[in-house]
Amino acid sequence: MSVEEKFDAACELLCRLDPTKVKAQIQNIIALEPEIAGDLLSTIDVPLTVKKDPEANNKEFLCCDYNRDIDSHRSPWSNKYFPELSATDLEESPFPSEPLRQLELTCNDSFELYRDLYYEGGITSTYLWDVDESTDFAGVVLFKKAESDDAKWDSIHVISATHDEDGTEVTYSITTTVILHLENMSKEQQLSLSGNLTRETSKTIKMRNVTTVEQIVNAHSANLGSMVEDIESKLRSMLEVVYFEKTLDIYNALRENSSQSEKLQKEQHSELIENLQKL
Repeated sequence: MSVEEKFDAACELLCRLDPTKVKAQIQNIIALEPEIAGDLLSTIDVPLTVKKDPEANNKEFLCCDYNRDIDSHRSPWSNKYFPELSATDLEESPFPSEPLRQLELTCNDSFELYRDLYYEGGITSTYLWDVDESTDFAGVVLFKKAESDDAKWDSIHVISATHDEDGTEVTYSITTTVILHLENMSKEQQLSLSGNLTRETSKTIKMRNVTTVEQIVNAHSANLGSMVEDIESKLRSMLEVVYFEKTLDIYNALRENSSQSEKLQKEQHSELIENLQKL
């Protein structure tokens, strides 16, 4: 098998396995086929992990493959990697340019306000990186809300911003993945609902009266915030109206069929007793 065939087979396999164990499953596949490790880690979304930044009063930040270097993750607050990397490794570690770092800090502040309004808690982190030598950039906006081990929401927005030749228009592309896990393992009822939903969206916006670095930063932050708000609202509605309602319909249909089956069995049993009494 070629590397592409192995990668396609691995993705197909992961779609059919338990989504709550996706991280362990990816590690097992990588152990069998190390050559597809990079593509697999950058393609398959896994639940976000949390670390603390000792340089920013132990403030929590989210970790994923996009802010990872070796076994360390870059914090959006101090712009440092934890655990700390050696001086040699740091020379090759990715960091945003100074103008993009300003945008990264502004986006983190903005999305913290968004998180408080829509999530009423949880953690958010935004990471940006330069694309070649142009003014284009890419990044990821992360949200995590975990009330307990029984209810978790992870939202991953991978973004790219491409300027036209004149620099007057910017095309934003966002690929959003929501990873949801709900569980009820009480004695009376046992239910586990897990999975992910991915959607893509893009939008071209004109940059009017934007000349200074501060104006550019504010414009990008506002545009990204508006798009993330819209896509998350649509995905929440889709999960609630489409997927939860469909699950409820299936559950009700199964209960109805079960009740009808029990009723039929009782009728057949009564008929059998009556026939036996006639003998």
